[in-house]
Amino acid sequence: MRKPLKSKKEFKHRIVMLIDDNDLDNIINQKVIEGNGFAEIVYVNSSAQSALEFLRNLVVNSAISGQLLPSYIFVDLNMPLIDGFQFMELFYKQHKNISSSSKLVVLTSSININDREKVKKINPNIPFINKPLNADSLKDL
Repeated sequence: MRKPLKSKKEFKHRIVMLIDDNDLDNIINQKVIEGNGFAEIVYVNSSAQSALEFLRNLVVNSAISGQLLPSYIFVDLNMPLIDGFQFMELFYKQHKNISSSSKLVVLTSSININDREKVKKINPNIPFINKPLNADSLKDL
């Protein structure tokens, strides 16, 4: 008797993006996202600037951008050069056409209540998750 073929793992989303200057956090968060079936593909950016450039290139190449856009963009707040707050503001300013398809999520170690308030001022619908990322926090998205 033949054994049934294993079915391909089902993922909630096809693509998500991580933006964090901490490489270890990126590795851990990528494993959590993939291991919990949240996304099949995880784009990892170690700076907000590289993430903005990547998104800009996707938008320029509109023929494929819809297939490659991340459903969620997890962004850390405390990063050099362009921090998470600046990234969010630039994202909404520069990428109005994709902000409805790509949802931002703050993923940070910050426990500062002022940071939560600043995020709410940028967009009150942005989820705020404290590190470490885990299966429970992904369920709420």
